[in-house]
Amino acid sequence: MTISEAPGQKLTTKGLATRKRIVRAAAELIYEHGAQNTNNEQIREAAGVSGSQLTRHFPTKESLVRAVLAWQADNIVARHQAPELGELGELDSFAALHRWADACIASQDMLRGGCTFGSLAAEVVKTEPSHRDAVAHGFERWQELFKRGLSKMRERGELRPEADPAALAHLLAAAFQGGALLDQAAGESTPLRDALYGALAYIESFAAER
Repeated sequence: MTISEAPGQKLTTKGLATRKRIVRAAAELIYEHGAQNTNNEQIREAAGVSGSQLTRHFPTKESLVRAVLAWQADNIVARHQAPELGELGELDSFAALHRWADACIASQDMLRGGCTFGSLAAEVVKTEPSHRDAVAHGFERWQELFKRGLSKMRERGELRPEADPAALAHLLAAAFQGGALLDQAAGESTPLRDALYGALAYIESFAAER
């Protein structure tokens, strides 16, 4: 599900804009305070909507949290498909993967707040098991970008046949998530840089000889 989707509802342009505004406001509040510490009054005030508007679009807090998870996942996918990372935004070269890592490090230098999707995911999978499928789907969408790019590299002969795109995609996602958490705790980006560059070095160990 994306933020434009409202099960059972046909939204007008104005309604869709209101829904998006609610989700964005909720995402910012939840990232700052956590889902458990964010209430409807805070969301209404931040989004500039009435209580009836909020409950019309999101009858339960669960439905709003799932929409925020989908929105955060959409943002991750969009950032990983930026044209500057490679042709058509594909992470399908060593150079593109290094540009991705450098962009992640630069972003964390500015934000110093951990991964927006990962932070919420870590909270809700423990407190709200019903959100586990939404979390898993978000991570799958993200890792599929790596998997697709690495598969293309293997098909072109840039990676040796024994390179496993799925396993390497897991490695990249885990390196970012773990590095971002350590970065947040340390207050500087060395842990994230070490984790990402270490993961890239491992992937490059599968480079085909020329």
